[in-house]
Amino acid sequence: MTMPKTRHERGAIAAMYAGLGLTVVATIAPYADRATTHLLADHIRAGYPAFSRPRVDSAVTTYLVLLSVIGALGVLAWLGTAWAVKAGKRWARPAATVMFVLGTSVGLTGLLTEDTSGETGLPPVLGWAGLAPCLAGLLAVALLWRRPRPVTQ
Repeated sequence: MTMPKTRHERGAIAAMYAGLGLTVVATIAPYADRATTHLLADHIRAGYPAFSRPRVDSAVTTYLVLLSVIGALGVLAWLGTAWAVKAGKRWARPAATVMFVLGTSVGLTGLLTEDTSGETGLPPVLGWAGLAPCLAGLLAVALLWRRPRPVTQ
């Protein structure tokens, strides 16, 4: 494996690992919520007051599965793009850009999409947690596309 050639590539890889960490945290957050604060269950119950407890629990479980799959795909995307940059692959910058656009789209969907109750599907705290890794992605993409400064003598 070759080392990244430029300071910008090294910074982009560091941002990608930060994004990986944020993705793991965002994936674990709904499980922590289920065990402690119950924001997701309360949010579903508020939007659908006629739902029985088992139906709310089923909806929470469905969200956990969906968010886990999204989180796992995010982890694979971070690892794959970091590897591509480290390996000096020519397609690394476009791939990282595509992953950033896809991740941001998924994050915004989780944050902003309303369900049939008229409320967002996720409570805002979990929606923002899902969008947090995109900040690292923005930094990584910006660093990857930044032109190296000419060396002055």
